[in-house]
Amino acid sequence: MGFLRRTVLAWLVAAATAAATPLCAGEAGDLVFAERAPWDLSAPLVWTLAQTGPEVEGFRPAGQGTLSLSEGVDASDGKPVLELAEKTPRITRKLGPFPVSGGDPVLTFFLESTARDMAALTGGSPFYIRNRIKEALFQGGEVRHEGGATVAVFTPFKGDENRDRMFGFDTLELRFTLDDPKRPIRGLVARTGPLAGGRPAYDSEMVLQ
Repeated sequence: MGFLRRTVLAWLVAAATAAATPLCAGEAGDLVFAERAPWDLSAPLVWTLAQTGPEVEGFRPAGQGTLSLSEGVDASDGKPVLELAEKTPRITRKLGPFPVSGGDPVLTFFLESTARDMAALTGGSPFYIRNRIKEALFQGGEVRHEGGATVAVFTPFKGDENRDRMFGFDTLELRFTLDDPKRPIRGLVARTGPLAGGRPAYDSEMVLQ
């Protein structure tokens, strides 16, 4: 099992736990981690990807691409499973299989990609970064209403005791544009202000087509 799939599955376990127990202290987290299964995947769901940021050793922005979620069949038992396909100028790959229930693989892919990118750009511990993001999502956040849309906003590193070593990632804001709670998340954004040393901001966005 590949490393990214293992970490995405770890996020899925955390999301399933959050849905089953009262870990979310606010409406924002409840909306983001709402149970969206069973999925209607008569045709694949496709999100456009757009990512910009500094090019440094260990990190190169993905640019423009797509992430699709589709239903497949587990070869071992013939049961339905979910599969992700990522296509950008940097990489083309498939991820899965993932269970048809127990979490949103697109959400967890986005969160793991953000945590991994932040670790690469700051040299910080990926375990610390993931835990702080999980804590913010499960226990904090703010719900806003912007142009008729519901948006859940989180700032996981604001006021963090290690912010001086985050090279500007203490400004990271996560935004999720939501539809009906049972429907896929329409927009997922991870964005910072300008990074240390005059480097450009990190900006990663996924939009449902």
